[in-house]
Amino acid sequence: MEISPMSAISLSRKLKFNQLMIFELVLESGSFVRAANAMGLTQPAITKAIYELESYFGGPLFERSNRGVTPTEFGVMLGPRVKSLIAETRYMTEEVNAFRTGEAGHVIVGTLISASAKLLPRTIVKLRKATPGVLITVREGTTAQMFPALATGDLDIVVGRLPEQELPLAHAFPLKHEVLFEEFFCAVMGKGHALLDKKGLHISELMEEEWIFPLQESPSYNAVEKLFRDAGLGLPPHHVNSLSTLTNIGLLLEADMIALMPRAAALQFVNAGLLGILDIKTTANFGEVGFSIRADKDVNPACKNFIRCLREAAKDMFE
Repeated sequence: MEISPMSAISLSRKLKFNQLMIFELVLESGSFVRAANAMGLTQPAITKAIYELESYFGGPLFERSNRGVTPTEFGVMLGPRVKSLIAETRYMTEEVNAFRTGEAGHVIVGTLISASAKLLPRTIVKLRKATPGVLITVREGTTAQMFPALATGDLDIVVGRLPEQELPLAHAFPLKHEVLFEEFFCAVMGKGHALLDKKGLHISELMEEEWIFPLQESPSYNAVEKLFRDAGLGLPPHHVNSLSTLTNIGLLLEADMIALMPRAAALQFVNAGLLGILDIKTTANFGEVGFSIRADKDVNPACKNFIRCLREAAKDMFE
């Protein structure tokens, strides 16, 4: 029997998934009775479903006898196809359920320097343990780059320093923000520098040193300026501007430079034996660290799990 494309479309509309499951059970058990018991149906219901399938396909699927049923050549041919369809449906169901519960999916995270060294790695480790099926993509940049990407859906979440409420950037996009903790700057240098042994340094003593500052368009740059302005000073004349964590660490290890770094991030490198923290009398408030998501659209289930792990990681940092 040859089935035309139009007949195939008509057949697909008539077929019911329950009928195919019954066919597979009859094929496996060789008995209408055993198939009925397995499905919790009556034998007449099983017989009717098989007759309907045979009518749709235009040929017998089983040969009946006192010893049960055996598949015809047509039934044998159809068997693997039905098994594959049922298996694919089961896999699809499992994947859909995993996506709905956040056990699968994709989270695209935008991060700033304040979160990339400690908070974000801890969060990712927690999420990988809880839901290893979730794919995580991390993109680093400035707030001015991250927020537009978040608003258009290119990112699912941005983690890092939150902009002050009085800044236009805080209200330029339909976003909502959650504060996780308040952070402070500390001044760091490469391990072994002589200045690390001095106590009670005043920032005026460091004006001739080489410094690493954030980019001028970064909100944290305002905090750096305020630190020196409150001390009655301008910015040190010798400095570079960089938001690249890797570049900054490389500069600190290669040259006698000072960088202002969020304390939580700095401690990662101090504990690793790479950097030391200068003992300065005054310090600067880095600002509030947290995450931002879209206000006009709910996050996907995988991102909800990410946020749960993010809150846990932030809490663990201060216990």
